[in-house]
Amino acid sequence: MAVKFEEFRTLKTAEEIADAVWKQTVQWDDFAKDVVGKQFARAADSIGANIAEAFGRFHYGERLQFLYYARGSLFETKYWLNRAIARQLLNQSLAQDFAKQLAELARQLNAFAAHVKGLRNADVKQSKTLRETAVQYSLDGSEDFPAINLLFTAEEILWLESQ
Repeated sequence: MAVKFEEFRTLKTAEEIADAVWKQTVQWDDFAKDVVGKQFARAADSIGANIAEAFGRFHYGERLQFLYYARGSLFETKYWLNRAIARQLLNQSLAQDFAKQLAELARQLNAFAAHVKGLRNADVKQSKTLRETAVQYSLDGSEDFPAINLLFTAEEILWLESQ
């Protein structure tokens, strides 16, 4: 059974991270908020937004593309987390919690991408094209079709192959 959009665990994790980042950055002073906070919050929000967009796409390639965008936003969020730590805008315990949540979300994104790739590969194997079975042809005719004249003799085929 398909997972409903609102129940999608990876998206819920991304939303929790984005809301927690917002809750912290909104409290910073104007300069810290303007330089680091806005970028940090936008990057965290972008993870979930791209997961949501991937969820809504029909084609596997598009889904994967948006999951890759989400992964890029995750790395950007990690970058801004490192800046917040270096500039002492977050306490160490909270920063470690964010890092653990981002690592878990990265695992979930990888699992989701692997799932989409698996679906795509399974769909490719189940081709909707009608194909004929391969037929074995011989140079000397066949007992099934004894009246068929050969187009090329064995000597002519050897000559063609040698050219």
